[in-house]
Amino acid sequence: MSKHYLQPLFYPNSIAVFGASNTPDSIGHVLFKNLLENGYQGNLLAINPKYEKVQDQVCYPSLKEISGTPIDLAVIATPAKTVPDIIEACGKYGIKMAVIISAGFGEIGVQGMKLEKKVLINARRFGLRFLGPNCLGIMQPHIGLNASFTMSVAKPGNLALVSQSGALCSAILDWAGPNDIGFSSIVSTGSAADLDFGEILDYLVSDVQTHGILLYIEGIHQARSFMSGLRAVARIKPVVVIKTGRHESSIKAVMSHSGVKIGRDDAFDAALQRAGVLRVSTFEQLFFAAKTLASRYKAVGNRLAIVTNGGGPGVMATDRAIDLGIPIAKLSSNTVESLNQELPPSWSHGNPVDIISSASPECYQKAAMTCFQDPNVDAVLVILTPKAMTSPLEAARAIIDIADQSPKPLLACWMGGVQVEESHRLFMQARIPAFHTPESAIEAFYYLAAYHQNQKILLQTPGPIGPLDNPDVEGARMIIESVLSERRKVLTEMESKALLGAFHIPVVNTAIARTSNEALVLAEAMGFPVAMKVNSPDLLTQVSHKSDVGGVKLNITNAQSIREAFKSIMHRVQVQFPKARIEGVTIERMISKPHGRELIVGMIRDSVFGPVITFGMGGSMIEAVDEVAVSLPPLNHYLAATMIDKTRVSKLLDTFRRMPPVNRHALENVLLRISEMACELPWLQEIDINLIVDENGVIAVDGRIVVDYYTPSPDRYAHMAIYPYPAHLVTHWQLPDGTDITIRPIRPEDAEIEQTFVRHLSEESKYFRFMQTINELAPEMLVRFTQIDYDREMALIAVTYQEGKEVEIGVTRYAINPDGDSCEFALVVADQWQHRGIAQKLLTSLMDAARTRGLKIIQGEVLSNNFNMLKFMNKLGFSATVDENDRSLTWVSKQL
Repeated sequence: MSKHYLQPLFYPNSIAVFGASNTPDSIGHVLFKNLLENGYQGNLLAINPKYEKVQDQVCYPSLKEISGTPIDLAVIATPAKTVPDIIEACGKYGIKMAVIISAGFGEIGVQGMKLEKKVLINARRFGLRFLGPNCLGIMQPHIGLNASFTMSVAKPGNLALVSQSGALCSAILDWAGPNDIGFSSIVSTGSAADLDFGEILDYLVSDVQTHGILLYIEGIHQARSFMSGLRAVARIKPVVVIKTGRHESSIKAVMSHSGVKIGRDDAFDAALQRAGVLRVSTFEQLFFAAKTLASRYKAVGNRLAIVTNGGGPGVMATDRAIDLGIPIAKLSSNTVESLNQELPPSWSHGNPVDIISSASPECYQKAAMTCFQDPNVDAVLVILTPKAMTSPLEAARAIIDIADQSPKPLLACWMGGVQVEESHRLFMQARIPAFHTPESAIEAFYYLAAYHQNQKILLQTPGPIGPLDNPDVEGARMIIESVLSERRKVLTEMESKALLGAFHIPVVNTAIARTSNEALVLAEAMGFPVAMKVNSPDLLTQVSHKSDVGGVKLNITNAQSIREAFKSIMHRVQVQFPKARIEGVTIERMISKPHGRELIVGMIRDSVFGPVITFGMGGSMIEAVDEVAVSLPPLNHYLAATMIDKTRVSKLLDTFRRMPPVNRHALENVLLRISEMACELPWLQEIDINLIVDENGVIAVDGRIVVDYYTPSPDRYAHMAIYPYPAHLVTHWQLPDGTDITIRPIRPEDAEIEQTFVRHLSEESKYFRFMQTINELAPEMLVRFTQIDYDREMALIAVTYQEGKEVEIGVTRYAINPDGDSCEFALVVADQWQHRGIAQKLLTSLMDAARTRGLKIIQGEVLSNNFNMLKFMNKLGFSATVDENDRSLTWVSKQL
C-alpha cells in the first residue's frame, strides 16, 4: 500500500505559515510561536508582506520569493478575503496540504459561503486538500508539531482527539495536562469544508501512534464517509464520542456556529451503535471512558459485584448502577458460603459485599477473588475509603496481585486524595482503571459494557433475506413512479398496501368500492365485521388521520350498516373538503386477534443519515408508551431483535396477562422487509405501518407511505449511510462440463467455508496468496475477511454445491487505496479448480464492480517467481513492474 495522502498533513517536513506575525497575542503570532517553541524539527517558513523578520526568523512577502523550496503544508491565518488567492498560489506552487485557521466563511452566512466555495474551487483545481476553515489547527506532540493557536501544551500519548470545536479542543487540553493524559494527534476540523471526519479517521486507523480516538462532533457533512471511516477504525481501536445538538435550542446554536447539518439525535445514537463506538456527555466522561476501554479488560456481560469497606459508598455505587441499567449480581449460595468463611461475621451477606471498616488487604483480596469465581458475576468493582484501620497502598497491591487471575474486568475506586495518591499510580501502571468516586467507576463500567454490546452490533453485516423471498422491486418502483407522475407524494391506502405486498409484508385484504352497492357486495364476500375508510388521494396531504374527519367506520357488522356507513363517510368528508377527489371507500375485514398486540413500524428520512427504521407501540397505548426505537438499515435478525429489545414495549411481547408470547421471528421479518424497502427504494421518505402481532404471526392493518422525486445515481445505494449487501453483484455461471458456479459478495456467515477453503489450499498457493507460510486464518483475520464494509472493499467468492453443501472454490477481493481512485486486489483459486476459467471470471467480475464503484486503477503485488500469475496478468492486459526496492515483488496494474 502506498503512503496515505494525508501524511504531509500529519508529518510535514516543511511548513509555510501565511500571516505569521510579530503582533503580541495575535493568532499569527501565537501560531508561529507554537511552531518555533514546541520542538518542530522541519523547515519553517514565515510569509507576510508586512515583515522582513517574524520572531527573529526570515519572513517572505509571498511564495514567489522562496525559490522552489519544497513545502508540504501551508498554514493560513490571514483575513478570509485573502484565502482564495493564497490557496490558488499554494496550488500553483505544488503544495498539497493546507490548514486554514481563518474564520469568516460558511459560518457567517451567504457572503461567507460564497468565499468558502471559491476556496474549494481553487483547491480542487490543483488537487490541494485542506483542514478548516475556522479551525484551531493540528498538533502532533510526539514530533513537536503544534500548528495551532492554543496556549495549552499537549503531552505525547496514544489518544487522538478530533474535534469540530477549537474552543473545546483548548478546554480538553487544559483539563488533560494536570490529569496526565497525552495525545498522539489533535485535529480541529472547524467547518470541515474539505477534509472531514471520514478521511481523518481513515488516516488514524493505520497510525501506529494512535491507540484510541476521541471525537467531538457537532454535525456530519458526509454520512457515508463518516460511517465508513468510523466503522473501519472501531474494528481495531476504541472510539469515544461527544455529540452536541441533542435538543432544539442547542441544534440552532450548532447551526450558527459551524453551519453543519444536524439530524435526529436518536438517529445519531443508532449510527454510533452500528459503528461500534461509545457516546458520552461530558469531556470528563470522555476520558474516563477512554481510560477504561484502553485497560486490559473487555466486558463479556454487565452483572456487577461490588466489594467495599463502607456501606455508604456501596449504596452510592448501587444507586448509580440501577440508574444506568447495570444489574447488581445475585451472588450464588456457594459464593455466600465461601465469603462467610473468609470474612468477619458482620459482613453484609449480600451484594454489595461490605467487608466492614477494619478490612485487611487479605480480606479485600479474598472477597474480590471469590466474587470473580461466581458464574453470576461478570465484573468486580472494589471500593476503599481510607480509615484508621486500613492501608490503601497495601490493599491496592493485594488487588493488583489477583488482576491476572481472571479475565473479568476489575475496577478500583480508592476514594480520597493524598492518602490514595500512590495507590492510583500503582493501578495506572497495572492498567487497572481506577477512580476517585463510586459514580465515576460505575459509569466507566457502563461504558465498558456498552462498548462491548456496540462492538457486537458493529460485526453485523446483513446479507440478503433469502433467494426464495426476493421482493418485486420493479413492481414497487412502477407504483411509486405512477404516483409521482400524478404529482402526488402520499400513496393511497391501496397503493401503500400494494407496495408492502411487493416486499412480502402480510397485509389485510383490501378492496375499493365506489358505490354503496359495491361496498355491500365486497363486505358480503369478505364476511362481517368489516372496516370502511374513505379513499381520497387529495385528502392524504391535508389530514394525518382519516378518522379525524369522519372518514373511518370500524366493526360494521351487517348489510344495513354498510349503506349507512358509506353515506355518512361520503357526506362528512365532502362537507369538510368539497374540492377533494373522493374515489369511494376501501373495505377490509376486521382483524380479530384476541392475543394481538398493536405496534407501529416504519421508516423516516433523517437529514444526515438518510433512511432510519422505527419501531414502537401502536394502537390505544401509543400515547401512554411514547417510545420509539430507531436503527440504521440494513438490518439482519440480530439487529432487528436488538432494536425490539431496546424498548419497554418488548416486555408486552412476552407472556403477558395470560396471553402467550408473540411470534417474534415474524415481527423481525417485517423489520427486515422495511429495511429492504429503505435500501432498494430511494424515493421513500416516510413509512408508517400499524401492525397486529400475536403467537401466530403478524399482519399490517394500515399503512401510510410518503415518497419524493429522486435522481438515480450510478451508486444504487447513494442514499444509504451504510452500504447494504450488494445482491446485484450475484451472478450465475456454468462450466463447460455443466458445473453450476455462483459468484457473489462474501457474507459474515461464510466464515466456515472461507476457513475450509484456505485450509485446503496447497502450501504453494497459500504462500503465493499471503506471501508467508500459514496453515489457516487466525480468528481475527477470518472476521476481517468475511465481515467487510462493502463501501471500502469488496470480496467476491465463487461457490458450487457438493453433497448438498455450498463449497468455496475461489475468492478475489479489492481494498480501496487512500487516494480513493485506485484499489489493490488479491486472487486465489482452489488448486483442483485452477485452469478452468474461474480466475478470469472472478477477476473480471471484480473489475466490473470496481469500475461501477468509480475506481480508475486496479493494482496488486505478485511474487516475482509466481510465473503463472504473471502470465495470467499479462493475458488480462495488466502492466507489470518489478519493485526496485524489493525485486522479489512485481507490481501489476490496469486502467479500469
